[in-house]
Amino acid sequence: MTFIINGEEQEVAATTLADLLLALDYEGGWLATAVNGELVHREDRADFKLGERDRVEILSPMQGG
Repeated sequence: MTFIINGEEQEVAATTLADLLLALDYEGGWLATAVNGELVHREDRADFKLGERDRVEILSPMQGG
């Protein structure tokens, strides 16, 4: 399917948010995720079904100061 991930169009074989994160090599419970502007909690990612051209935002903490 085609998704808009962090503002960039990408083709990824995934049907759930958890599958998408795995396919993109995102790991860890420290991620923040939103689909179409709605926050998706970590415990809901495995059941959260994605649709064609969904807008997905994946945020991870940055180190530094």
